[in-house]
Amino acid sequence: MTSGSGPTRKEFLQAVTGLVMIPVLPAAERRQPGGQPKVLMVVAHPDDEYAFAATAYRITRELGGIADQVVITNGEAGYRYSALAESIYGVSLTRESDGRAHLPAIRKAETLRAGEILGIRQHHFLNQHDAGFADNAAEASTGNWDRHHILSTLSSLLDRERYDFVFTLLPTAHTHAHHRAAAELVLEAVSHMPETERPAVLGADPGSKQDDAERFAGMASAPLTATLAETPAVTFDRTTSFGYRDALNYQIIVNWVIAEHKSQGLFQSDYGRHDVERFWLFAVSGEPSRVRTAQLGEQLKHAPNQLAVAR
Repeated sequence: MTSGSGPTRKEFLQAVTGLVMIPVLPAAERRQPGGQPKVLMVVAHPDDEYAFAATAYRITRELGGIADQVVITNGEAGYRYSALAESIYGVSLTRESDGRAHLPAIRKAETLRAGEILGIRQHHFLNQHDAGFADNAAEASTGNWDRHHILSTLSSLLDRERYDFVFTLLPTAHTHAHHRAAAELVLEAVSHMPETERPAVLGADPGSKQDDAERFAGMASAPLTATLAETPAVTFDRTTSFGYRDALNYQIIVNWVIAEHKSQGLFQSDYGRHDVERFWLFAVSGEPSRVRTAQLGEQLKHAPNQLAVAR
């Protein structure tokens, strides 16, 4: 049970789903054997997985882990820079009415193809209307989102799957408001879990090794976004080299993912733009999550499980 006078996890899940919860396996039986990470990625838009693409690939393809993904919106507002994709998909996309009609199906297919690269086990598309924004992405509206449905899905997944980690985007004041909302929703869902069963929730922000990491302690307006430290708990270097003569690196994987999202023309300019993926640990995860997160950081640092084949 949760501490204090708040609802139990079962009561909370029944409230948001309206369903009687069926018995589930003990947490230890639902986590990966052998310490392989089990991750849920929660993002607002198709293509947001870019923020932790290299880490996801490392986990699923090289560490034997599992990654699932929840995509909250249908991405229909991404029509402004779709001109290059019109000839690829054979439909008009840059006119708003056409883009909103065609982009949900196109961007879902793009996400599935990117997911094949990253080894995503299961996608959950919640198909919330993407209202977009006028001039400032940080002010994008989420008033049309069905919070009840989103929380229901997240809570049920967390309860059933017992993930070790949740990846979402770091909800800074200047980031896209949809990214903040996605982070706040998953943090809310996690907050209703017993502390001993909570995953480590990590907020990701890709950046450059040449720049100091942003200091982030959370947003005063959203207490659940508080972090356990202002500095990143985990950093993964996309330029880590491997393979024959160390000629390969994880930036290649990230570029493959970008290329799958052809409907998002401006996104293509992010090729090679960021060389590190930084993750902040949210306080709602609980103090025990520090150890689990540190272990993940060590796993990510080890040499890739790939053979350099001499030719």
